[in-house]
Amino acid sequence: MSEPLTPAVFHILLALSDQERHGYAIVKEVSEQTNGAIKLGAGTLYGTIKRLLESAWIEESDTRPDPSLDDERRRYYRITPKGHAAATSEAERLEQLVRTSRAKKLLPKFGRAS
Repeated sequence: MSEPLTPAVFHILLALSDQERHGYAIVKEVSEQTNGAIKLGAGTLYGTIKRLLESAWIEESDTRPDPSLDDERRRYYRITPKGHAAATSEAERLEQLVRTSRAKKLLPKFGRAS
């Protein structure tokens, strides 16, 4: 069994799982997906991106949107197969935790308790 991913790593991988994004777009996606519960600061974001690049879980993209719609200084990132495997493993781990929590009656069977 692999070590659990930190929330920052997992959320960045999730943000990149469906499309390439630049740093600010990652921050916005994470905030939207967590209803504002997780806000990545610049230090956390770029420190984590650096580690993800070093571990080959993400890579910089050469693809650029229309230059008239984008700032040329932005760096775009995409998830690699290795990063996708790590995110999938973490999602499966979390899914098992939710199943166990339901079995222990910490969570309702379906949906939220009223």
